[in-house]
Amino acid sequence: MYRALLALSLQAAAQTGADWPSYGGTHAAWRYSTLDQINASNVAKLTPAWAFQTGDAENGLQATLIVINGVIYLSTSNNWVMALDGASGQVIWEYRYNLPQGRRLGYGKQNRGVAVGHGLVFMGTADNHLVAIDQKTGVESWRVNVADYRQCGCNITAAPIVVKDLVVTGGTGGDSAHRGMLTAFHAKTGRLAWRFYVTPGPGEKGNETWPGDSWKLGGGAPWMTGSFDPALNLIYWGTGNASSDVNGAKRQGDNLYTASIVALDADTGKLKWHYQVVPHDVWDFDAAYEMILADVSIKGRMRKTVMLPAKGGYVYTLDRVTGEFLSAWKFAKNVTWVSGITENGKLVGRREPELNKPITVCPSVSGAKSWNQAAWSPRQGLLYVPVHEMCNELISRDDPATEGQVSTGGTWRIVSPEGGKAEGYIAAFDASTGERKWTKPVASWILASMLATAGDLVFSGDPEGNFFALDARTGARLWSFSTGGGHRGSAVTYSIKGRQYVATPSGWGSIAGAAHSARWPDTPRPRAGSTLFVFALPEVGK
Repeated sequence: MYRALLALSLQAAAQTGADWPSYGGTHAAWRYSTLDQINASNVAKLTPAWAFQTGDAENGLQATLIVINGVIYLSTSNNWVMALDGASGQVIWEYRYNLPQGRRLGYGKQNRGVAVGHGLVFMGTADNHLVAIDQKTGVESWRVNVADYRQCGCNITAAPIVVKDLVVTGGTGGDSAHRGMLTAFHAKTGRLAWRFYVTPGPGEKGNETWPGDSWKLGGGAPWMTGSFDPALNLIYWGTGNASSDVNGAKRQGDNLYTASIVALDADTGKLKWHYQVVPHDVWDFDAAYEMILADVSIKGRMRKTVMLPAKGGYVYTLDRVTGEFLSAWKFAKNVTWVSGITENGKLVGRREPELNKPITVCPSVSGAKSWNQAAWSPRQGLLYVPVHEMCNELISRDDPATEGQVSTGGTWRIVSPEGGKAEGYIAAFDASTGERKWTKPVASWILASMLATAGDLVFSGDPEGNFFALDARTGARLWSFSTGGGHRGSAVTYSIKGRQYVATPSGWGSIAGAAHSARWPDTPRPRAGSTLFVFALPEVGK
């Protein structure tokens, strides 16, 4: 009985209510809210409540905002943080981090969000620092250099997570010659607690999968945000591709723990289990995306799972207690880099690049989806995924690798699927079986996250500037609003004094976004910007 109640409480804690306290909504990364004041029957009446221009339009507005007790915490590309009144948009405080000038900053200036806990707001920076800001005043409390960006060529673009008395962050650099790592700091002081290296050194388990010193420049950056199960005390994080991306000649072997899901003890950072999604990755199909923690029926048995909608076009489902492989099913139609995945998770029919010879594989280097998150609805039992149907012609080359420099080992050219066209859509899948329930095409592709609610709605935004709501049951488009800027961030919903709000960042940017016009020449060019739009139903009597 106790175990059943604990499971129910964990499921309840995975959903958001009045607040949006973490990057994925909660540490379970469902991007699902129990709020239903705005629902399928009245969403057509949704109107703007207020808008806020951050003033920082470089690389657009890619962040997920955090909402706690009616206060919004929002970060921008240049590592500014604003605290706003969630009902009015009034600025409470603003913090601006001083970035170094005149040097290339890892993967550029872009920031996808902050974490809040222990009275502090935590943000990773473009020069690879982690800063803690007083939640009430906006005054910097501490900062720590995670690693020297001038040496590793890495930075922090994703939101960290607060786990008990620690704050944990990953970092970029999967396409550069360095050693990926996850680092935990004591939240109140910034003192180092533990560090997990994705590429194990001599004497560490997994080092045998790296010949010679190849582990030193092996990549594997865990560049997005992880998840946490408090009942198991496990942190789940996806790791990046091995380096050099499409040339594995100098790193023969599986290359642990790149392109993997790793489960770490939250207190010590010790590896409890791992599952390598792509052993010896030579396509840049890293596994760094969202870790969705949910209890799902698999083959008639309820399992504690972690689900990963991965770059290579498959959703992987594992037992999150043990790491046991449960299933992998395709969410994209054009998948040719392998011919399939066996019932025990083995890749079949790998299409390996050949040195200096072009080959075409699907999906493209942009992935069957990007880092923008899917959403899981326990109400519908559905996983809502933004899907890209594109391929690429890739060529492997014998390029030298220099520490801290981009080291792709080849090039890509995006092409359409054979006999078809590049397309994007949102699709809903039964998470237990992988059965596709509905598909909603879009003009180009979706690079914003999904948001699902108990009001039977799914929200997202497109590059053309439309923020919209779909019926979660059928995919029918119920409402749309033009924000004037392309959507690359993540919408959230929250409630203040009984009134529900839906908020979305607007403003186009990022590496993938820069290539939009070349891939979709017949659609309007996405507009840059950096504006937070907030919507609500009209107040009664107004």
